[in-house]
Amino acid sequence: MSEKIKFVQRENLKEKPDPSDLGFGKYFTDYMLSFDYDIDQGWHDLQIVPYGPIEISPAAQVLHYGQAVFEGLKAYKHEGEVDLFRPSENFKRINHSLARLDMPEIDEALLLEGLKQLVDVERDWVPEGEGQSLYIRPFVFATEGILGVRPSYSYKLLILLSPSGSYYGGASLQPTKIYVEDEYVRAVRGGVGHAKVAGNYAASLLAQTNAADQGYDQVLWLDGVEQKYVEEVGSMNIFFVENGKLVTPELNGSILPGITRKTIIELAKKLGYEVEERRVSIDELIEAHNSGALTEVFGTGTAAVISPVGKLKYEDTEIVINNNETGEITQKLYENYIGIQSGKLDDPEGWRVVVPRY
Repeated sequence: MSEKIKFVQRENLKEKPDPSDLGFGKYFTDYMLSFDYDIDQGWHDLQIVPYGPIEISPAAQVLHYGQAVFEGLKAYKHEGEVDLFRPSENFKRINHSLARLDMPEIDEALLLEGLKQLVDVERDWVPEGEGQSLYIRPFVFATEGILGVRPSYSYKLLILLSPSGSYYGGASLQPTKIYVEDEYVRAVRGGVGHAKVAGNYAASLLAQTNAADQGYDQVLWLDGVEQKYVEEVGSMNIFFVENGKLVTPELNGSILPGITRKTIIELAKKLGYEVEERRVSIDELIEAHNSGALTEVFGTGTAAVISPVGKLKYEDTEIVINNNETGEITQKLYENYIGIQSGKLDDPEGWRVVVPRY
């Protein structure tokens, strides 16, 4: 272990779950990374400690005013090695989110080193089945016990690890059904839509429940001003294939800059596809579908990587995309992305980061 990172041994290790029944976010490894902040010392006491409950003041500001940000990434095992996928991008983004909520930023290099050491300790928890991974959840929250409405003077960062099953249960890509939300809005420019803050997800839950009650898997959000321009899905960025060209909403301050989104754009260009980042209206999509120009729709995010969309409902209109089947471009991007991520294809950009054995 690095001198900067203390390791606290737990008395007994857990029994590992059945690899065929992992699901998502149900099980947690033996250890977690812990880092504390106070206004006098700054960030201090970086430790790998046993996973378990933490003590928090009932007056902790996170519980009252919502100062909390998080990230999500994964570790993969192949040929006996464990890799992370573009982790530096996640730590850049967590600092972006922290800055937006007036929370103290973190040394990205030190945090990455801490993550590598944590994953090394837990490498036996990384599942090896097709599509399986070790999900990684860094998060930071305000801990000061005071009811004054101001930034907290103390914070805690934790990184949890959770072995996760294949998003599609080992099957091929399964198209999802998307409901276009036209009553509630997710975010507006100038707000916190571009940051990965906990409150964004709390605000999305009612719309998600309403969509599920109508038989839809996800919500597609429109802009918060005119409610006519497509922004993102509840847990994903969104892409459209129009006349063979990939089109995705431009980052405008209310859309989360997804790391999978960024990677798909870079990968698509390398594969020879034209990519446009611009405003996309819901009316344009309906018209493009009616004319035959809209041939594929898919979402991108950490959990599924790529999720094809087979049906899209807006107001009283439901459109079926590509006969509710995964499109050729969607499939090709998925296979190339997963191939690089899993180590089955070359990684010329250096996206995979090997976790060393300390």
